Amino acid sequence: MSYLQKQIEALIFCAPSPIKVEEIQRALEELLNEPIKKSDIRVQVSSLIQKYDEQDSIFGICEIGGGYQFLSKPAYNKIISIWLKQKSKRKLSRTALETLALIAYKQPVTKADIERIRGVSADYAFQRLLEKELISIKGKARSPGRPLLYGTSEKFMHYFGINSIDDLPLPEELDFPAVQLDLANTIDNSQPTLFDQAQNLLGSSETTDNPDND
Repeated sequence: MSYLQKQIEALIFCAPSPIKVEEIQRALEELLNEPIKKSDIRVQVSSLIQKYDEQDSIFGICEIGGGYQFLSKPAYNKIISIWLKQKSKRKLSRTALETLALIAYKQPVTKADIERIRGVSADYAFQRLLEKELISIKGKARSPGRPLLYGTSEKFMHYFGINSIDDLPLPEELDFPAVQLDLANTIDNSQPTLFDQAQNLLGSSETTDNPDND
């Protein structure tokens, strides 16, 4: 395989979306500091396509969307489809969302505090929220036993489309009775914004509060 072909292969491999010949051309010309013909690029890409077609590989290079991209071969579409369907069902349950809302408003807060508010164990909800990196450990409380304190993460901001905790809506605007009951008289300085996305997630989620499906 030529040096030029290896560089092209690397570009197609790392591109998050179909990469166009013009994009490949600009990158190569900056790397090599010399003109590169589009026809030469197409020849090298054709050679790469043929190479992966002939190999016993699960993926290959496809021309799609006006560019080139590595994609799995049709023989593996079924198993990938099954995985994607299963993944789409693994959204947060109502229990996890209510727990997350409480953490967002009461942070930093201990797991015991959340369990006292909800009246049930929060072990699994905390596990799921930590796995999804929506909450993080913020330190330890000064109370006996020095329990861990939890709060929302940067990923939480991105997940719900807000810039800071100050963008959270008023508790009474949430569709979470447990949150409303505990926070209605303690939070009065938040501004309503996009936290209702949580309700949209609940409406489209196929999960329940069963840990096997959460």
